[in-house]
Amino acid sequence: MQGACGYGDLFQEGYGLETAALSTALFNNGQTCGACFELTCVNSQWCKQNAGAIRITATNFCPPNYTPPVDIHWCNPPNKHFDLSMKMFTSIAEYKSGIVPVKFRRVKCQKRGGVRFEIKGNPNFIMVLVYNVGGAGDVNYLAIKGHKSNWISMQRNWGQNWNTGVGLVGQRLSFTVKTSDGRSLTFYDVASESWGFGQTFEAKSNFY
Repeated sequence: MQGACGYGDLFQEGYGLETAALSTALFNNGQTCGACFELTCVNSQWCKQNAGAIRITATNFCPPNYTPPVDIHWCNPPNKHFDLSMKMFTSIAEYKSGIVPVKFRRVKCQKRGGVRFEIKGNPNFIMVLVYNVGGAGDVNYLAIKGHKSNWISMQRNWGQNWNTGVGLVGQRLSFTVKTSDGRSLTFYDVASESWGFGQTFEAKSNFY
């Protein structure tokens, strides 16, 4: 729940327990938030036989720990480490092992419903959390437009929270989302003129 990507209740947001916190080498200062990976347990007596692969979404950061002895802290650079939920870890390995080597690769995210936008802030500062993103999953550009304004490029605040200081209260809101694979989609009139802070709006489509 919560965490360094800016997501809130992972169950309400559709991620559930199929999630992981990424080490520094994978987290990329939050730019990998929302990306999906396929993991398979390999080369360990603790791997569950015929378990196959699991798929997870990056939703948090596993911070480094430089307290000696540093070689036991798996999230330290340059280690590529996935801190899994209990459910996902025990899907591929025995619980008592604690840590196992994995083979991993990036995969397309398959999400239900449309891309979602949670609007926070105040009349002079709009912050948007973009989530439930399919395809590559990790957003690297977000623009917002009121029906009376031009397109405004938003700045990454932290994780997948993006902000602008332009006031757009009372305007219909549209968004352009670009993911790390270079694909972009524009979602028109996602929020009506009566939108309010603290509300979440779902687009009618998604990346596939």
